[in-house]
Amino acid sequence: MAAERELYDAIVIGAGIQGCFTAYHLAKHSKKILLLEQFFLPHSRGSSHGQSRIIRRAYPEDFYTQMMAECYSMWAQLEHEAGTQLYRQTGLLLLGMKENPELKTIQATLSRQGVEHQCLSSEELKQRFPNIRLARGEVGLLEVSGGVLYADKALRALQDAIRKLGGIVHDGEKVVEIKPGLPVTVKTTSRSYQAKSLIITAGPWTNRLLRPLGAELPLQTLRINVCYWQEKVAGSYSVSQAFPCFMGLGLSLAPHHIYGLPSREYPGLMKVCYHHGNNADPEERDCPAAFSDIQDVHILSGFVRDHLPDLQPEPAVMEHCMYTNTPDGHFVLDRHPKYDNIVIGAGFSGHGFKLSPVVGKILYELSMKLTPSYDLTPFRISRFPSLGKAHL
Repeated sequence: MAAERELYDAIVIGAGIQGCFTAYHLAKHSKKILLLEQFFLPHSRGSSHGQSRIIRRAYPEDFYTQMMAECYSMWAQLEHEAGTQLYRQTGLLLLGMKENPELKTIQATLSRQGVEHQCLSSEELKQRFPNIRLARGEVGLLEVSGGVLYADKALRALQDAIRKLGGIVHDGEKVVEIKPGLPVTVKTTSRSYQAKSLIITAGPWTNRLLRPLGAELPLQTLRINVCYWQEKVAGSYSVSQAFPCFMGLGLSLAPHHIYGLPSREYPGLMKVCYHHGNNADPEERDCPAAFSDIQDVHILSGFVRDHLPDLQPEPAVMEHCMYTNTPDGHFVLDRHPKYDNIVIGAGFSGHGFKLSPVVGKILYELSMKLTPSYDLTPFRISRFPSLGKAHL
């Protein structure tokens, strides 16, 4: 029973990419940490699984572009420590109409932050990427350092690093109760643990843990279709053909971004997805597709047919993942309003993976009561004025 009375410096709930990087930073600073995961690892129930994610500095907001500078160096450091490649530079091509305001804002941000990029006219795009078909008036913005992160390898590398640094990882242990206090007590399906601080990085399960603590965030949990499309000629959209990652902005058929990664994880298949989905309970994520699922695929089929003529316009493989969205698309990185030794990282809104090295650093700093390395104004819970006292 002595182990149950052991006092950890911190417990992290949720071993997705954000929780893993948080635990990694804590362990690097010689903190005694426990990382809890409700499912057995690896699993595909959350937002961090699969083989690939886009990495980019291209954002409308300066603060994300600034955070990404440190993220790139931390990804490189993890690669070095793990002795395995986690990032492949492909470039990121943003496609949109010349007058698209978001495209203009991103270009201005990249210029201001000194990030290498090229503005490509329709003619230059046709010469550079002949297997992209453009609508009249579409132009490109190429961010040179954009590329692919190998997501599953990154998670494995982090979990290995945490253990090597003396951290403890318990998977298959679902949290059933959190008792606030000093120390905070966390009860799982197996046993109880105590820690000086608690960090919650539970993705779509966040509010289930927060409600009994008198808090609820305005999070929308979405089920995303991850679609792979067959190349008509194998390799035509591959990394080896220098095909970049891409994002389509402000396209007439699509209210949300469409994005794609060069073919690699499934030979002859290219990942092209819609940056939105359908409301879904994370416990029921694998239920049969609703009608609205098909609408997403229709939008993607139209895009593939019109822009990527060397792909078959019907998906060959469809997988799923979860997004946990905030109303403004910015993260929540903050302390619980009532319990200052409970820290929350949530609402990564489908764009958090690449930023996880810095997110983990910030959550570590908050949990240890250190001055945060970044201005956290965009990420505070207090920015949601609709949250009445009942929620906090």
